[in-house]
Amino acid sequence: MVREPGNSYSRCISCHPLRDSIDLAKARMQHAEYRKTLMDLGLEVITVPRDDANADSCFVEDNAVVRGRRAIICRMARKSRRDEVGAVADALGHHLQITHARPPATIEGGDVIHLEDKLISGVSQRTNPAGVSQMSEWLGVKVDTIRDLDMVHLKSYVTYLGRKTLIASSRFAKHDLFKQFTVIELPDKEAYAADTLAIGDTVLMASGRPVAQKLVRQAGFKVVSLDVSEIEKCEGALTCLSILF
Repeated sequence: MVREPGNSYSRCISCHPLRDSIDLAKARMQHAEYRKTLMDLGLEVITVPRDDANADSCFVEDNAVVRGRRAIICRMARKSRRDEVGAVADALGHHLQITHARPPATIEGGDVIHLEDKLISGVSQRTNPAGVSQMSEWLGVKVDTIRDLDMVHLKSYVTYLGRKTLIASSRFAKHDLFKQFTVIELPDKEAYAADTLAIGDTVLMASGRPVAQKLVRQAGFKVVSLDVSEIEKCEGALTCLSILF
């Protein structure tokens, strides 16, 4: 499930130094290439109608967490983002059983790493313990947590590639929860590449990070490199742009 950047995209929540140079037309071209890549990999792509009023609405991952045939619709920490979820909830409701996170919970999908047997969630600026608890209860899955109130989303630093392999920035590469995994640790100058989207044995990665891509290929995965420069300016990345189910 994806959603094209809306007309207000340049007003996204971001502290990126190049935020003021956002090119909406280019962002939409990059998003279109992202959608095409997903379809080329055999996925059915459901497109939620564009939301021109909410600047961060293309980052649909934050709107819901899906496990099996259930989805929890997130209650996002930023009040300015809460109007995004309605259309996403309606679209998911055609396919899955849904519930909505309830106050005082806040939870966002960008904090949630999906593993075969459990989830790992950040407790962060955007997700609190009540959100984790409601997610675990509704989805019926164990959730381990990593608490760091200085981070926005956990998946900005760690993502799962499959085959017991994670890719991570130095911030979390040696975390105790990851001892049972092979961890590809990235050099600090390519830390943005930690946010990847794995589809089977193919890993979508941000372009311009050659060391990161080489390390993932050496680990036995196929890499598809995508230019997401305009997404990065809004402090988004590859996982942020879709909900997989």
